[in-house]
Amino acid sequence: MSEVSIVEYEDRHAAEFRDLNLSWIEEYFEIEDIDRRQLLDPRSSILNPGGAILVAETPEGVVGVCALSYEGPGHYELTKMAVRKGLRDQGVGRKLISEAISQAKNLGASKISIISNTLLEPAIHLYRTVGFTEVALPEGLEYARGNIALELQLP
Repeated sequence: MSEVSIVEYEDRHAAEFRDLNLSWIEEYFEIEDIDRRQLLDPRSSILNPGGAILVAETPEGVVGVCALSYEGPGHYELTKMAVRKGLRDQGVGRKLISEAISQAKNLGASKISIISNTLLEPAIHLYRTVGFTEVALPEGLEYARGNIALELQLP
C-alpha cells in the first residue's frame, strides 16, 4: 500500500465517507437513523456543530475515514470510523485514531468517547491499545447496536 496521508474532510469526500461506513455497518448490523443523518449530510450533522472528519488517502484514493462528533464542552465522540476492506490490519485505523486524538486536543477536548459493539473485536482491541478504557453505557443511547462504551481522558 502507498503512503497514507490524513487530511481534513472536504465535500469531495462525501461519497467515500458514506460508502466506507455503509459497507461495514451493513456487513454486521442494520443502518440506523443516526447513521442516515451523519452519512447523508456530514456537514450539517458533524462539522457544523463543531466536529471534524478525517480522511486517510493514498495516491490511489481514500482508504479510511473517521469523525469526531461534538457532544458538549470538552467532549467528542469518535464515530464513523471505517477502513476499506482488504486494507484493514495495515495501520490505517491506528493512524486515523492517532490523528483524531490530536485533532480532539486541538478542539479543546478533555474526553473522547466511543460507542461500539463487541462483535467488532479488532476495533475494540485497537481502541484499547491507544488508551481507551471501558465505561458504563450512557443513558438514552442513540445506537441500538451499541453494547460497549469506551473513553479516553485527555491531558
